[in-house]
Amino acid sequence: MKYFLCITIFFTISMSSLAQEKTDASVKSINGIIDELLNQITIEKGEKMDTTAIRNLFHPSAIFTVADSTNAETVSLDDFLTLLKDPYYEEGYLEKEIHKVVDEYNGIAQVFQTFYGKDSERIEEKGINSYQLTHYGGRWWIVSLLWTIESKSVAIPAKYGGK
Repeated sequence: MKYFLCITIFFTISMSSLAQEKTDASVKSINGIIDELLNQITIEKGEKMDTTAIRNLFHPSAIFTVADSTNAETVSLDDFLTLLKDPYYEEGYLEKEIHKVVDEYNGIAQVFQTFYGKDSERIEEKGINSYQLTHYGGRWWIVSLLWTIESKSVAIPAKYGGK
């Protein structure tokens, strides 16, 4: 029984390491990990998101919050990945970076990223993603993602790439 447990633990650790090696290059830098996230969530019609690859970019206890001046809604990593499996995204989704401001100190970073998004219903929008990251174990981890959408009454400021 102990032998079986040791083998199980060894294979679990080995598989976990292999999963992380697939994204090693992208998680070595702040730009790399954020670019990889955008690459993963941008899909063509009929494709499915690789939620395993997305999961490997985030700290296991990461949180996701969408907010505006009237409300904020937060979900866990597991809930976020479930939302990405919605058929809505299988119809196609595009998100790309317009502008980015990075502040980093002693293994933590705050990134404000202005983005352009377009969904399968051809609805286009701009907004700001606010990422909080930590660096340990030789890589970056996204620990939280907070975002908001630009509105007619609240434009994106010039310091974040707005007009």
